[in-house]
Amino acid sequence: MDFRVDPLTGLVAPARQLSSPNQDERPAGTGIDLVVIHGISLPPGEFGGPYVEQLFTNCLPREVHPYFEVIADLRVSAHLLIRRDGEVVQFVPLHRRAWHAGASCWEGRERCNDYSIGIELEGADEVGYEEAQYESLTGLLGCLQAAYPALLPARVVGHSDVAPGRKTDPGHAFDWGRVPGAGGGRARWAG
Repeated sequence: MDFRVDPLTGLVAPARQLSSPNQDERPAGTGIDLVVIHGISLPPGEFGGPYVEQLFTNCLPREVHPYFEVIADLRVSAHLLIRRDGEVVQFVPLHRRAWHAGASCWEGRERCNDYSIGIELEGADEVGYEEAQYESLTGLLGCLQAAYPALLPARVVGHSDVAPGRKTDPGHAFDWGRVPGAGGGRARWAG
């Protein structure tokens, strides 16, 4: 898929736009030099429902599933979500800080949300991701390189890489060999 970023608004086309309140300004003078890949499913292991979008917009119905009672008050988001069918939903403009990585550190720098773009893939650690998701992810990463030259050389890592011991996503089923230039989540993009 051919994606484009409007550098003035930080919006990705043709992503479906759904604004999350869980965002704020990045610290002044902080550039974007990291992409964090996540995996998410709600309820755990189930795909296709409205619940990820509801979580990121603070509308998750507690009564639908016991797990939702535990997470309904979380204030989290991501810049982008890639659904199982490859559809891309954008919750936060790229130039703003999405609340996706939590307590995190990469190469000695804490607070990865300050300097990263968070991309969620609808999936689970032990469930293979879909071809359409890898196609959308590849298109998005290429788009990010073209739109934000300051990202180069950017790094693509997993949530598990920036929050080891606390997070495991995108999980063992994620094929890092399908991500251009990434090797185990810790390689630089090929330029």
